[in-house]
Amino acid sequence: MDRRQQKTREAIFSAFGSLLGEKRYSRITVQDIIDRANVGRTTFYAHFETKEDLLRALCEALFGHIVGSAVDSTHTHGLYAGRGAPESVFCHLLQHLQENDRNILGLLSCESSEIFLRYFKNSLNELIRMQFVNQNRRANLDIPPDFLINHVSGSFVEMVLWWIQQGMALAPVELDRYFRAVIEPVL
Repeated sequence: MDRRQQKTREAIFSAFGSLLGEKRYSRITVQDIIDRANVGRTTFYAHFETKEDLLRALCEALFGHIVGSAVDSTHTHGLYAGRGAPESVFCHLLQHLQENDRNILGLLSCESSEIFLRYFKNSLNELIRMQFVNQNRRANLDIPPDFLINHVSGSFVEMVLWWIQQGMALAPVELDRYFRAVIEPVL
């Protein structure tokens, strides 16, 4: 994808993200998006077949970036100036969320949050499967892996929502410590 296409795609993502902060997903039209992004209808459809296709692409970009960055401890994103990345992938993930790249926290707490929470949880499922269940699992071997994955990712999502509601008063390191204290015995 060339620079012009990337710029157009980012304008559409940005417009869509800001509209989601203002009204429910079901009330947003393609016309609303193209008006806000200042692109033509043909341009929109050259990038996305439907509004649902745009939603899926936005979620994949957001959560793929956040989760992928958390897994890759060399991808510091300016978070660790002069110090190493945290040992915990959960702490790394929380720090990326705190950075609020692309207004992800607004999307997780907007009127249409259930859509984003589902994508976020699905992205977390794969992270948890790779990082914990398939590699380091030592406890509760009689519990099906899919059940554990669902439990851990659901707990993490609920913790993030609680953190947002509390004004993100706790530092990611402290929140990570609490989360791991509850989750590690399960895994």
